[in-house]
Order: sequence, then C-alpha cells, then structure tokens
Amino acid sequence: MAELSVVIVAPDNEQRAVLQVLVDGTTVARTVHTCASFPVAASDPIARRVRAANPDVTLIDIPSDNPAPALRAIEILHQEMPDGGIFAVGTLDQPQVIVNAMRAGAREFLERPPTTSDVLEAFVRVSTAQRRGRSEGVRGKVFSVINAKGGNGATTVAVNLALALQSAHGQTALIDVAPLGHAALHMNLKPVFYVSDAIRNVDRLDSSLLDSFMTQHSGGLKLLAGTNVPAAIDPATAEFVKLFDMLVTQYRYVVVDASSRFDSASRLIANLSEAVLLVACTDVASLWSAARVQQYLGETGSRERVRLVLNRFRKVAGFSESDAEAAVGAKLLWRVPNQYFAISTAIDRGTPVMEQRSSEIARCFAGLAQELTSNDLNVKREAWSMFKSV
Repeated sequence: MAELSVVIVAPDNEQRAVLQVLVDGTTVARTVHTCASFPVAASDPIARRVRAANPDVTLIDIPSDNPAPALRAIEILHQEMPDGGIFAVGTLDQPQVIVNAMRAGAREFLERPPTTSDVLEAFVRVSTAQRRGRSEGVRGKVFSVINAKGGNGATTVAVNLALALQSAHGQTALIDVAPLGHAALHMNLKPVFYVSDAIRNVDRLDSSLLDSFMTQHSGGLKLLAGTNVPAAIDPATAEFVKLFDMLVTQYRYVVVDASSRFDSASRLIANLSEAVLLVACTDVASLWSAARVQQYLGETGSRERVRLVLNRFRKVAGFSESDAEAAVGAKLLWRVPNQYFAISTAIDRGTPVMEQRSSEIARCFAGLAQELTSNDLNVKREAWSMFKSV
C-alpha cells in the first residue's frame, strides 16, 4: 500500500482524473478522496470531508479563468490542517496567482499539466520537510557527491568520505549511482550484485534482501555497487525513493556517488540529501561547469544544500576562495590538497588513501567527515522512514 494519502480538489472532471492518475502513478502515494468543487468556508461539507480524510497532501487545481475560489480553498484548508501539505496546480503565466497561492498556504506550485516526476519530487520535498521538523529521534543522513565535470574526483571524495564515516561512526553505506560505477574499483572489491539488482527487486526489498545486495569492505563499509555496463534505461525516480527509504532505515550515514550523473534521479537524490558535495577544481572550465550544475540542482529546491568541495586544491595568485564561491554560487565546505600521485596510485592499487592513516590526505578526508557530522557525535540514532512515522 502506498504511504502518502492525497486528496484532490478540482472542478474540472478531466483535470481531476489526470491528477489522480499522476498521484497513483508515483507508487509512493494514493488518492483517498476527490472533490469536484472548492470549499467556501471551514464549516461546509467539502471542508469537513477533506478534514475527515486527514490527507498528507491536498492537491488543489487553480483554474486560469477564475482563480479566486481555489485560492480561498487553499487558505481555508491551510487554516484547518496547518501540518498538511497543500500543492497548487496551475499555469506559470500568472505570477500573481502563484504568489497568492503560496501566501495562502500552498507549499508547492506545480505547472499544469504536471508530470509524474514533478509530482513525485514534490512529494519527496514535503515529506523531507515534515521529517526534518520532527523533534523526536535522529534520522539517518544522506550525503551525495557529484562532479562539476568529468574527472573532477567525485568518486575519490565519495569513497574516502564513506570510509572516514565508517571508521568514526560505523553504520555507513556507499551507494554508487554513477552512469558507470567505479567505486568498487577504488576499493578493489568484486561485487556480485549492483544497484540495478536492488532496483529490480525494490517492491520486495527488506533489510535482509538489501544486505544481500551489498558488498562489504574490510573496514566494515557496505557498498551497493554501480552498474558495470552503461545503463540503457534509467530507473524511475519512484524506484529510487523506495530504495532510499530502505537505506536510511538501515544506516546512520549514506554516501552517494553520483559522479557525472545529471537526470531526474540525481536531482531527487539531491533533494533527499543533508548536503550535496559539488566537487570542482580551481580551473575556469571546472568552476564554470560547477555553476551550471548548481543551477540545475537548484531548479528542484536543492540549492541551499549544495556545498563546494575544491579538489586538487592549490593556491592560485590573484584568485581567492571567495572568488570560487562567487563563481559557483555555493559556499565552500572543504579543500582537498593536490596530491595527484598519491591519489592515482591508490586508485590503481585499489587501496583508498583513507587506509593510509598517517598521511595528510587521509587526515583531510577524516576532517571532512568530522565537519559533516559535527552535530551528530553524541546523538543516538533512531530509525526513520521517508513515508512512515516512527
């Protein structure tokens, strides 16, 4: 059974049917009630029926020719159900209507006609916001790592960060969702199963099955390996939601190596992440690309979570860290020193630099892990789920 309950309010019969198909098509939500007219007061029967359904999300369609009743409905339902998520659906060529809808209490505004991916990403965002607002327990955290451009070192950062987290805290998983996975090569592992196996079996995935798909490193880190052949068809974003729903209930920290993957799945993972580590070098092409990746991820609400990691860092005369931040549009989180020979040798041998405990580069990645978890050290983890109360 789907986890999010949704009520649809739309006077137009065709639009109401389309929205129901989209909601149910995400596979993470189900329509529990539909309304063919807008509530005009908190006491009218429509408002009472919506309250009785107690939905996680209410979708309200805003007719372009007469938006006022829909805006009033958003205001009423927001007042009656302040903890519920209200999504408005309408056209983007009426900016004042968008502003009024958000002021009335809508959390999301989806362009008509929305796609299943649009609706799913909005569900994830509101669910993540609700989860972050809970005071009880501590959730597992996702840190995703993505390249500004190919060869900038996202896999190196992801592998060594995951090993550093495992060493310091345990309960860490590394997930390789790159178009062609290299994380296993970096650790000299020979996986039997891959992300694609977990995706294919996502509807029956439980903790035991998930663990059977993982490959364990000698340090205890669990790897869900990336594809060893270029994938012809990307998994649906709904499948990624289900996979990560399971991962974050099993691990304290999940590090995702997205490398140079730029699609709806990578943007979804960015939305699920506590922080998105955008790996770039200090050359012009890399910083130019980083700014475009930052813009791409920001289109679905992840901009505030993107942090810049400068790899192979070396001081350049006349160029400061603030210049890099200004060029990319993201705050600088960390600098990885330029030790190309040590890194390339470690990759060739399948012995990550984190295994060289006394080296400067190993201390650098340990420091990055400490920076990302500075508020977590004395907190006991409790399991959480993306779509279930815990």
